[in-house]
Amino acid sequence: MSLFGKKTRTVPQSYQPVLEAAEIIELFSRLTLHHQAALLRLISRNLVVEIDGEQHMGFEFEYGVDGALVAMRPLADDPEPSA
Repeated sequence: MSLFGKKTRTVPQSYQPVLEAAEIIELFSRLTLHHQAALLRLISRNLVVEIDGEQHMGFEFEYGVDGALVAMRPLADDPEPSA
């Protein structure tokens, strides 16, 4: 305990050691499907999906839990405004 209220400094993330594969697999095994869908949303920013020769960015999809699977669906287009 410090007399002057000094807080201990944490090591910045960039200086912390990288997780090993076994640690990542162990962490992933403890995640629920909802956690996995949330991770896919984050990862999707760096993801390109090719469908019928067309490339789509991962953030153009929504990720959710459907039963016992994580489902990826195209985002619903905005309906055309009626005149």
